[in-house]
Amino acid sequence: MKPVVVYTDPFWALADGAVNPALATIENEVFGDKVELRFGVVQDGAYVKGGPRFIDNLKGASALAIYRAQMTEEVFATIRGEVKVIGRQGVGYDNIGLPFLKPNGIFGFNVPDYCVDEVSTHTLSLVLALERQICLQNNHLKSGHWDIYDGGYPRRLQGLTAGIIGLGRIGKATAQKLRCFYGQVIGYDPYVHGDHMIGYGVQKRHTLPDLLHQADVVILHCLLDEDTRNLVGESFLREMKSDAFLINPARGGLVDPQAVHAALSEGRIGGYASDVFTPEDPNDHEWNRRLLPFENVVVTSHRAFLSAESELSQRRRVAEEILHVLETGRPPRWGSLTD
Repeated sequence: MKPVVVYTDPFWALADGAVNPALATIENEVFGDKVELRFGVVQDGAYVKGGPRFIDNLKGASALAIYRAQMTEEVFATIRGEVKVIGRQGVGYDNIGLPFLKPNGIFGFNVPDYCVDEVSTHTLSLVLALERQICLQNNHLKSGHWDIYDGGYPRRLQGLTAGIIGLGRIGKATAQKLRCFYGQVIGYDPYVHGDHMIGYGVQKRHTLPDLLHQADVVILHCLLDEDTRNLVGESFLREMKSDAFLINPARGGLVDPQAVHAALSEGRIGGYASDVFTPEDPNDHEWNRRLLPFENVVVTSHRAFLSAESELSQRRRVAEEILHVLETGRPPRWGSLTD
């Protein structure tokens, strides 16, 4: 009997609001006839990512490939003893149920480096859109209002400091690109030594307030965990310069949107740009939705990772690692979260 691999919520498999198995071209190429593919439950054009129908669909699976679905304790109670490996189709692993993997004898992995160039480039796009008031100019000019001073005077970046919180793969790539625009790049990451940062042109700041007091733009590139959840709250924002920009290409859960709304309303920060929200669509959350009308707010739909090349690479790597575990019983070779 072939092992069953369940892809719980892959966006790439949706067409016209329904799963189209024929779109699993990469997966079929990697797996061949060695496994049976099963896809997540779809309702009203979107994947069901929790509850009885979601859990029932996992029964009998030997492996899971997850995207945005949450692996809860309830899920592990169902898959225990059957699922051998869970692959996260992305960089983050806050939804893979990390504390439950080892106790249940399940390997877990992510793909931490498939979109470093894409996310760092998207980050720069958000930064420069705010710095040069690109979105405001675009919207106003298309509405018939031509004014070179609309949005005020942009800042000369060579006299400014960019600050990065989180100097992992993407943070370091962003730093190198930022150096082309900003006079100084500083970083805060308690897990990265200052000597290492210097190699990427970044000067280490040993406390978060030290970075916030100096940075003219603050960029979040840190992981979401219990230490960083709602990192950006009232006290964080009050430490920032009153004209500094806040950029979040990392995780929605890092930011308290009500606190950001208050800071923007009171003119305590210069602007906000974000690719990520909790829940995914900011229109589905009262305080995220209330951020959208601000002209100094720029938003995108969690697509910083996206390019044709990055998506195909991620899909292939997830399938290859799942097949490796199923065929050998050995841990994932890349991105293992259970070593």
